[in-house]
Amino acid sequence: MIDAIIDNALKEDIGDGDHSSLSCVPKDAQGQAKLLVKEEGVIAGIELAERIFKRYDSQLEVETFLKDGDRVKPGDIAFIVRGSSISILSTERLVLNFMQRMSGVATQTRKIVGLIEGTNAKLLDTRKTTPGIRYMEKWAVRIGGGVNHRFALYDMIMLKDNHIDYAGGVKPAIESANAYLERTGKKLKIEVEVRNEEELNEVLAIGKVDRIMLDNFNPDRLRKVLPLIPSTIETEASGGITIDTIRGFAETGVDFISVGALTHSVKSLDMSLKAVYS
Repeated sequence: MIDAIIDNALKEDIGDGDHSSLSCVPKDAQGQAKLLVKEEGVIAGIELAERIFKRYDSQLEVETFLKDGDRVKPGDIAFIVRGSSISILSTERLVLNFMQRMSGVATQTRKIVGLIEGTNAKLLDTRKTTPGIRYMEKWAVRIGGGVNHRFALYDMIMLKDNHIDYAGGVKPAIESANAYLERTGKKLKIEVEVRNEEELNEVLAIGKVDRIMLDNFNPDRLRKVLPLIPSTIETEASGGITIDTIRGFAETGVDFISVGALTHSVKSLDMSLKAVYS
């Protein structure tokens, strides 16, 4: 999947040739460039950058000075890439685009993970990702210390409000999901979203789920309902959770807290790839 994303991105950016570089840089020119950090944060995408360089030109050499997950500050150098000047120029923008985006996600994740440190709650991402590069963004969440929720629609059954409404209610949705797994032989976990105490009671009466998502329950409501849920069923808080309130949610004892802002509302980390002259 990573290589497919890289190949598509290179095709999108280069097309029939990097004519800017081809027009003015000698074909056999050799050079080197450094990845310069220009902002504080958590760096991510170094491993990916090396993969991009090597996939485009196997002769490019990368010397790394930092690793994914390291805290960085302005002036830090993540790596130096050496080899064909044209190859470096042709891959420069793609490397920067991915690293800036991934580092922004990792930085945001690390910040929020720190806010719930000391509790049992784990920070989850969501499917609110940039189409086509979900793997990279969820990779960045892991680098930042978060935990990936399901990757996509195919690796978990998640019965949200619309599924429940279309299925005719909580009970038929859960029963149909279990029947589907039995019929197909698939080994998937089932999570169900509840919007209120009434729906929660319906789920508890039926069982047959692995996790309950408590949507838009504030911390006080969570404290009241969590003791009703058996320890064999995981719990997840979602909706209306901000940086200012997440600690209160974590202290309720909920197992997971999902935050879409890890990937859908992130500022990229500033960095550049600068030519180095010996």
